[in-house]
Amino acid sequence: MTHTRLLLFSDLDGTLLDHHSYDWSPARPALARLWAAGVPLILSTSKTAAEVSALRNQLAADTPCIVENGAMVLIPANSVGPGPERAHCFADDHPRLLTVLADLRSLGYRFRSFSDMSNDELSGLTGLSPQAAAMARQREGTEPLLWLGSDGEREQFRLALRKRGLRLLAGGRFDHVMGDFDKADGVRYLVEHYRRAWPEAHWVTVALGDGPNDQAMLAAVDVPVIIQGVRSDQLQLPSDRHVMRSLKKGPAGWNECVLNILMEYGV
Repeated sequence: MTHTRLLLFSDLDGTLLDHHSYDWSPARPALARLWAAGVPLILSTSKTAAEVSALRNQLAADTPCIVENGAMVLIPANSVGPGPERAHCFADDHPRLLTVLADLRSLGYRFRSFSDMSNDELSGLTGLSPQAAAMARQREGTEPLLWLGSDGEREQFRLALRKRGLRLLAGGRFDHVMGDFDKADGVRYLVEHYRRAWPEAHWVTVALGDGPNDQAMLAAVDVPVIIQGVRSDQLQLPSDRHVMRSLKKGPAGWNECVLNILMEYGV
């Protein structure tokens, strides 16, 4: 007999985590309900695998995660049916990406990427500890950068990246240089794995995000949720989609929306 199960994907910075303090404690009530009900929470973020590993330990989350805006999907052992720990990579190799950026810098484009920064510099820009900044710089498939040129030069830079098979994606604090993949690729990949592992379930997919780099992920699920934030007004989904929007910002908004969804589906 088919039964409905929820599968929840969540952005981190500005969504589950406060944009400034990275605090997730306002979301504790909804997180407790999720764990008690056995609803998988999949973190989907621009953060690196190292950063997400540390956060998953804090949250006691043993579910898969999507890192670096879809560059890689990490599946812990026995988390989606029986099996060993697995990783699936959607990204090109990071050294090639840095070579392209060096070439473009030599043409006069002005930016400062994570690879150019020290841990202390990145810590000063983000409020992360130097140790957390070090984990943020352990990139495998994308490169965040701080744009230093004009808006017009930025558009030229975007086109130059596209000619080289890369693209520029706006995030909450930084722009991200990456290949032709996004968080939605990770969503589709994992949904298929959950369907295979539990074929008797009717999976209803939910995603929460607050910025342009969440656009594709929100469009790929049954229940898109926009959390009020710094760039949430830039998120535009088709007019025929029913979109839930939080009244509060960050983890407080996340908490209110997740609790409402759990109530709606009787979880």
